[in-house]
Amino acid sequence: MKLFLRSFSLVRLIFYLCLVAGALGAFAGIFLIFHVARDLPKLPSPLSRIIETPQSLIYASTGQVLMGLGERKAVPLAMVSKDFINAIVATEDHRFFEHHGVNKLRTMKALYITLFEPGRIQGASTITQQLAKNLFFSFEQSWQRKFKEMLVALQIEAANTKEEILSAYINQIHFGAGAQGIEKASQTFFGKSSLELNLAEASLLAGLPKSPTNYNPFRHYDRALKRREVVLGRMEASGFISHKEVQEASTIQPKLHQGRKDARSGSYFLDALIKDLIQTYGEDVVFHGGIRVYATLDTRLQSFARDAVKQGLENIDALMGIKPMGNGRNENEPEKKDRPQGALIAIDTGSGAIKAMVGGRDYYASEFNRAMDSRRQAGSGFKPFLYYAAFQKTGMHPGTVMTDKPVLIPVVGAKDWEPQNFERRFSGDMILKRALTHSVNTIAAQLVTMTGPEAVTSLARACGVKSFLENVYSVALGTSLVSPLDMAGAFSVFANLGIKHEPFLFWRVEDAFGRVLFERIVQNKKVLDPALAFQVVDMMKAVVDTGSGRSIRRLGFSRPAAGKTGTTDNYNDAWFTGFTPSLCVSVWTGFDKKKKLKSVQGAGITGGRGAAPIWADFMINAMKKEPERDFIIPNNIRFEKVDPVTGCAPKMDGKFSLVPLKTDQTICGEEKP
Repeated sequence: MKLFLRSFSLVRLIFYLCLVAGALGAFAGIFLIFHVARDLPKLPSPLSRIIETPQSLIYASTGQVLMGLGERKAVPLAMVSKDFINAIVATEDHRFFEHHGVNKLRTMKALYITLFEPGRIQGASTITQQLAKNLFFSFEQSWQRKFKEMLVALQIEAANTKEEILSAYINQIHFGAGAQGIEKASQTFFGKSSLELNLAEASLLAGLPKSPTNYNPFRHYDRALKRREVVLGRMEASGFISHKEVQEASTIQPKLHQGRKDARSGSYFLDALIKDLIQTYGEDVVFHGGIRVYATLDTRLQSFARDAVKQGLENIDALMGIKPMGNGRNENEPEKKDRPQGALIAIDTGSGAIKAMVGGRDYYASEFNRAMDSRRQAGSGFKPFLYYAAFQKTGMHPGTVMTDKPVLIPVVGAKDWEPQNFERRFSGDMILKRALTHSVNTIAAQLVTMTGPEAVTSLARACGVKSFLENVYSVALGTSLVSPLDMAGAFSVFANLGIKHEPFLFWRVEDAFGRVLFERIVQNKKVLDPALAFQVVDMMKAVVDTGSGRSIRRLGFSRPAAGKTGTTDNYNDAWFTGFTPSLCVSVWTGFDKKKKLKSVQGAGITGGRGAAPIWADFMINAMKKEPERDFIIPNNIRFEKVDPVTGCAPKMDGKFSLVPLKTDQTICGEEKP
């Protein structure tokens, strides 16, 4: 009996505690609602005004607007294909006509994830809640904002019909390719009004808002069709269409409206910038938020870059005997499709700001951005990293003497490595400055055996090369795959005598009210010894003045500059990466499919002949309004005249080379390595 009474008392206590907890929970919930409700935005009347957010605008560094994102053209629900309405409801919120703004089951799941999985904020994502997002101009992802969105969704549902809500929603969603709202999307992708969309077209469009960039049919047609299969499946599951209709629509491949290709950005730089912004802020913010983005692009330099690449590739066409494409060109003709490509990227050495970018000869023929996304062998263009590593690890300097001779390097578990010089001959003794100036491979091979390949790859990574680099001896001759962005960013460290800046695409981002969301603060990171870096720069100046890049001087660029050519053994790639004290530019030329660059006479086209002229053309124009200045000489550097063969003081009537040395380095009498 006592046990029963004790148990009864315990049950009654739990019951009372539940009542108290329930009352306290209800009170806390009411308090939270009233507290949050004070900050809720006012609903527009009529609801259609909810889409009247300003365009997101991207500005050049010179102030002009480069592009607007989020232009909308609203149409009434009655002027939209029924197939599209069914498709978007089935895909985004199949219980839209049943709930009152909040899907309870999905909300409980989202609440659980938000509370019990740290770092994740999950939304319930009904159509009404997605629409409510447009009233918030803070892009912070937090449970407080999600709760506010839920309250606003309830308000929207209480004050408007389902038709009004759905109409506002389909007129504000983003479909990609600059298309905001269903009417703009229908015109952009299919060249017809939204009322004329058939099931195959409507279901394709309904799949795009999930990820407009990844499913953009102009670029990823197969992906868009696979996404359409998901939409059709959901339409069938929701009872909007039959299985037979699914099968019929799946066999149709809608023809895109080619006349609307201009809906794309038309710019390799803008594509890269928008991708970067989406990764940082999300598509909702970029296309719905009315943000202001202040990009690094200099339109004047971009124009020079575009012209230089165009002219340079036409010159390569002429060297190879490839006929020019006329005004009435047909890019689908086989003989005209496989043409040399090129890329150029220019970086401000003082900040890392990307000032110009060309990713190919024709954006509308190929949107693949070779300046950032292509990976090709740099050839001898990689040697400056090797020489710095050798100076740092062995104490050598530009006046150190080595011998150009046949080299055979044993490789464990593989065939011995026997590198050859470009001219297939050997020149005997020479100082290292001359070896880099004339790109002597055998001496580079000897150096990498002294430093080890790890020292070279580690240095390149420290300078900013992001691509994967293999720790093999041949890395000294540029056999690893890199991008022009890698090369320009890393060489700018030499231009700065050891100071590294990460390349970037935008300076500042503001919200629709001018509040700063992000502002770039330039930070200097010292990664190289200034004296050693200057010694390498001086050697690279000789490359431009008298070495493999001397075509730059013949073409009329006379300012102080340093750089390095790069040509792969098979002539698949031709590079020139060079810099002045203020601007670092990398140029690559070659075929996408790794076809040889050879003239009609059968001679290989080198970096000095293919890429360097593009660099020179661009820099002549880019530097016109810049004051001329030379590279700063560190305090602990002195210059010595040496014989380019013996490394000792030259005879009165002999040739000499001027080499920079650290004050504690000697030039003659030292043992040859």
